Amino acid sequence: MTPNAAAFATDKLVEPLVRAGMRFGDKGTHTSRTLMLAEITDLLDAAPAGAPRGIYEAAAVQDNAIGKSTSATRRLSFQRLRELYGLDARIPLFRVFRRLWAVDEAGRPLLALLSALARDPLLRLTAPAVLGLQVGAELVRGPLLVALREAVGDRLNDAVLDKAARNAASSWSQSGHLQGRMRKIRRRVEPTPGALALALWIGALEGLAGEALLESRWARVLDRTGRELIPVALRAKQLGLIHARTGGGVVELDASRLDAVLRSA
Repeated sequence: MTPNAAAFATDKLVEPLVRAGMRFGDKGTHTSRTLMLAEITDLLDAAPAGAPRGIYEAAAVQDNAIGKSTSATRRLSFQRLRELYGLDARIPLFRVFRRLWAVDEAGRPLLALLSALARDPLLRLTAPAVLGLQVGAELVRGPLLVALREAVGDRLNDAVLDKAARNAASSWSQSGHLQGRMRKIRRRVEPTPGALALALWIGALEGLAGEALLESRWARVLDRTGRELIPVALRAKQLGLIHARTGGGVVELDASRLDAVLRSA
């Protein structure tokens, strides 16, 4: 997985990704929090689809839908959730995430991870170390720390980087890629139609098309690539999430129906 904004050739290429909701830089939410899967699940349960940001904030801070003990903690937690997920219907990435969340309950951990990867540059940096592990192998923190240090240089101290690595490992556990409390063991996740649809949608934002979408860094998060994902893509088609067609060795994929931002790009 490409570690940071330097992977994109020019600011002109990055700009539409930022408009769609992706975030870049050398800072990220994982210096202080994890994926917060339980909190985002509770918050989305408490607010209707299409709700403005203020509704999410009221549900989190006033109604304590996220289950925090103090007002200050609720406000800070809501801020971190906004960083990871957007929580604003004006953000295309969040609109797509919210739509898929409603139709793919089994895929919610992967949907949350994909959104967080798109919006947290630090978490993206840890992806190669996790996704490159053989199933059954143990994740050691060293490679995570090296990847983070190479990207951020001296801008974050060792204590902050260590916490970011621990939080990232927890997030990859919440998504299902790692298992175990003390020893984090790699396991293989099962791709779902909604999670693949989101991976294809983000890949298309980066300019990929056709079968290349099934080989993208986003598709690799699903622990399958290429033609292994075609059956999942056809299930996503049956659910009306994407267009998919195969024949004559050609794979056609189009996730633009998820949100108009791709059609206008």
